[in-house]
Amino acid sequence: MNTTKVQVIFTVFIGLFTIQSYAQDTIENNFYNRIKSYNLSKVLMADSVETEYDDQQPTKVKRPEILGFIGSDFQRFQIHFTSIVKNPKNPYNYFVDGKTLVKGKRCSFKGTITIQKAELYQSDDPNYQQGTSTCEVILYENKNELYSGFIKGTLKSNFAIDKKQQFKYDALMLVSDSFSNNEFVGTWTSYKTNISKKCNWGDYRIPNCGDLDNGAGEFYVSTKYIKNGWVGYMIEHKMDNAAISQTKGKAKNWWE
Repeated sequence: MNTTKVQVIFTVFIGLFTIQSYAQDTIENNFYNRIKSYNLSKVLMADSVETEYDDQQPTKVKRPEILGFIGSDFQRFQIHFTSIVKNPKNPYNYFVDGKTLVKGKRCSFKGTITIQKAELYQSDDPNYQQGTSTCEVILYENKNELYSGFIKGTLKSNFAIDKKQQFKYDALMLVSDSFSNNEFVGTWTSYKTNISKKCNWGDYRIPNCGDLDNGAGEFYVSTKYIKNGWVGYMIEHKMDNAAISQTKGKAKNWWE
């Protein structure tokens, strides 16, 4: 058998193997038609997340507040959703309300989250299927509030479905150092100046955050950025740093 025939056979074999492997991993490459039967707000507004450890017993863990930044200097950006309601006329669309906070300036917002794509995979854990939804997000801060604007971008949320068909936040790999969920990548644009700034956020980690995060096992702010709104975060999480002094008491929920 000549070299050309061997190469062709090898290429075909690899192609078939790749297709077969992908088919085994992917249950529904297009889960979009079925995700409308579930409620994504359970992932976006989960108070606690369910994970599993070595004993294989589900364990609930309190979900932390969303981590975010705005601008090229990685200024801390905080966002909290106070309400996410499924649109009764469009099962892929959700009405959202909430608050943002930057440099002590708080703004209220309203907007929409719209599912554009969804996939479902077979989990390594036989008790679950895992999936990903890709959504378009547009949020309008109140124009009557100072330093307000609108936010637009793409949100990727990971979910899990158990054997009882319960739809929930996917935290099956929470123990992983790189774990993250509800990752948003987009921009904030000022109403007044029309200038846009990069604005990203996520649970546990922030996507595309450059050298802001130099943590190994968890999100940890690089020293040079702590002054950009991150002092409170470092104190709250008791992360040792020469630039931080200890404070007493627990901060109240800033969005209330």
